[in-house]
Amino acid sequence: MDAPTLLFAYGLLCALLSVNALRPLYRPSPLAALSFFPGWLVGELALHHLWFECLVGALLVGWGALRGPLGWAGFGLLGVSEVVLVVLWTRGRSAGPAVEAALAAALGPAWRRGIPPEVAARLPTTVEPGRWVVPFAMRRLGVELRRNLEFAKLEDGTVLRLDLFRPRTRSGPCPVLVFVHGGGWVIAHKEFQGLPMLYNLAAQGWLCVSVDYRLSPRATFPDHLIDVKRALAWVRERGAGHGADPSFVVVCGNSAGGHLAALAALTPNDPAYQPGFESVDTSVAGCVGLYGVYDFVDRDRLWPHRDGLWLVQRLVMKTTPERDPELYARASPLAQVRADAPPFLLLHGTLDSLAPVAGGRAFAKALRAVSRSPVVWAEIPGGQHAFEVFHSPRADHALLGVFGFLAWLRGRVSRA
Repeated sequence: MDAPTLLFAYGLLCALLSVNALRPLYRPSPLAALSFFPGWLVGELALHHLWFECLVGALLVGWGALRGPLGWAGFGLLGVSEVVLVVLWTRGRSAGPAVEAALAAALGPAWRRGIPPEVAARLPTTVEPGRWVVPFAMRRLGVELRRNLEFAKLEDGTVLRLDLFRPRTRSGPCPVLVFVHGGGWVIAHKEFQGLPMLYNLAAQGWLCVSVDYRLSPRATFPDHLIDVKRALAWVRERGAGHGADPSFVVVCGNSAGGHLAALAALTPNDPAYQPGFESVDTSVAGCVGLYGVYDFVDRDRLWPHRDGLWLVQRLVMKTTPERDPELYARASPLAQVRADAPPFLLLHGTLDSLAPVAGGRAFAKALRAVSRSPVVWAEIPGGQHAFEVFHSPRADHALLGVFGFLAWLRGRVSRA
């Protein structure tokens, strides 16, 4: 392949990838799934792609790629791609104002006054752009990580483990955040998700617990939720020995973990989900849900494709809504909203092609209609699924709002 043809092919590929990140496919489901992964990476690593495209383009031009019209066409396509990448990079920085506006709307314009001074002193107020250069570098000075602590052993021999993030030096018991990873209830692991948030919170004085749970198809709902409850019980019964304040526990999750975190927050002390530990208090002070799935029935037909819910029926629920409507109601946070729900912060990307933002919007609306506690709903402009898994402008700006909400929550509990 000569240089002009190579530049054209490269420019076309780059343009398609950039446009896909700006306007992902939502149907049919196989194309939506294929669209997600490159769209997510290009969208969150736009500046890295821009640098790489400029480098490769310059090499091809130096090789003589502009000797013919095909090369100039490829050069034009590369230019289109780079303009889109700049737009994507700029949109990522709008996450902070979006979350800040949502917090002010739900908590009041003076909501930051409710943060205790000693908590506010450790609260980050700006992002760290240097972390965007090496976005997968997560560790922070002053944070201790203990991996694979056993928190439950089941009758069939299954061992459930957690990772513990905590400050190396502590002046007293730490507030606790229990994090539940995503992965469609069938894949993924606690070691690879939520790390920017968990390390940063630990640096602020939190004790963060990232937990595993049984996965489908081996597990059937409510096994997953029961395991999350087991982790909450572990914090209440044994967390103090690791520096936790068991009286202040918040649950958080992303994607499938957002679904389970919401259910855990909405079903406190329900004996149906606490077999063998019914007497342990599993209530939480608040919940943070990141791009979760909140309705397994899709009663409002908000999903652009049905295959995702079909997989839930086949692999997670092992039945259909028609055969067991009660089970589906118990598995849908939308159907479990309650007046005494704890405060919620819900974040969802506007371009999410795996879990539609409309589903999160409907859940927030339903919860606000009955809950006596604040419900913060923030739509993250240009955000795809998994937008906060590694450092990026969108992730870090959005997380500043999460940290602020958690700090406000500590003040709310201390005033109660």
